[in-house]
Amino acid sequence: MQINEKQLEQVNRQIERLIAADNFYGRRLKEAGVSRLESAEDFLKLPFSEKQDLREAYPLGLMTCKEEEVVRIHSSSGTTGMPVIIPYTAKDVDDWGEMFKRCYEFAGVTDKDRIHITPGYGLWTAGIGFQNGCEKLGAMAIPMGPGNTAKQLQMMMDLKSTVLCATSSYALLLAEEIEKQGIHDRIHLKKGIIGSERWGRKMRSRIATELGIELYDIYGLTEIYGPGIGINCKNQTAMHYWDDYIYLEIIDPETGENVPDGEWGEIVITTLVKEGAPLIRFRTHDLSRIVPEKCPCCDNRFPMIDVITGRSDDMMKIKGVNVFPKQIEEILGTFPELSSEYQIRISHLDGKDSMRIYVEASGSHDFKDLQKKVADSVKSKIGFTPIVYVVELGFLPRSEKKTKRVIDERFV
Repeated sequence: MQINEKQLEQVNRQIERLIAADNFYGRRLKEAGVSRLESAEDFLKLPFSEKQDLREAYPLGLMTCKEEEVVRIHSSSGTTGMPVIIPYTAKDVDDWGEMFKRCYEFAGVTDKDRIHITPGYGLWTAGIGFQNGCEKLGAMAIPMGPGNTAKQLQMMMDLKSTVLCATSSYALLLAEEIEKQGIHDRIHLKKGIIGSERWGRKMRSRIATELGIELYDIYGLTEIYGPGIGINCKNQTAMHYWDDYIYLEIIDPETGENVPDGEWGEIVITTLVKEGAPLIRFRTHDLSRIVPEKCPCCDNRFPMIDVITGRSDDMMKIKGVNVFPKQIEEILGTFPELSSEYQIRISHLDGKDSMRIYVEASGSHDFKDLQKKVADSVKSKIGFTPIVYVVELGFLPRSEKKTKRVIDERFV
């Protein structure tokens, strides 16, 4: 999907800001002798920006406005390396709220809803983003934040929450706890707005069925405002994104070249109107594709990307084989006897790599026979035999935030 003339002019305004601020990208533009773009071809010649660039700009090296115009900062939720600090102007906060409001509207949420917000507050962009959009919409925000599941459920019942905002991991934990306590008839949820981590078909189905709600997949990242830059509608699982605020490309992660619409690759985002910390051609490492089909929900106004299938940098190298967690999840998904929860542990012992897969059963089965079938299936599709442990439902840890599904013990 080629950049249009209006978007190109917006990028040119961002180029002016970046050069004037003389931050890392502004200096790159100066070195390249670029001060203005005349065509879509010129845009494709612009260099990418990476998370490491943003880390090296710590603390406020990304700022392209006057300091007195900054009303808030946020930081990415990653736990490794130097944190990334993103400054926001009042307009940035307002724009983000408008995008998030649009997400709620696409999910059919109205000002009559009561929105139960469980993602974290603070430096992370999650909770406050959900609340900002909720208040723009005029709905009732219930700003719980994560944790204290007993209190979450009590408030959910007493306040008759109708919309749940959560990570998929916490939504599943809440669903299991509601089932365990037998309080379905006291829960009034109708919709779930789920984000922050990739979640597979089985997990989606479990949450929707056990809570009895419609599910919507929200997309975003701290570097680009936060959650709220895209969401799916009722018609399909593909996500609409707001191309009046961001320009989105899909590239081949190996070559950096744009791929044709419909082909899978890495999402690259350019912010079109952001003031505090505009980014040009930021490599997200999230994997998706442009969905070329049209959607009647918005008169084809907003383009779509497919669900996020993983990250280009989450590849595991085991016994010389490149493996992605999504491949394992897809194999596990072919077994109806298995539930949605799994964990991969990679070890190195006696000079050899080994992979252990722990996966929960969906009921009573012959675990030994099932373990062999899963191991054989992984061997046939990936090329080596893992050690598989089928365990009882509820055996694996649950999370109030994101579930850690891959634990590489080789580097601990």
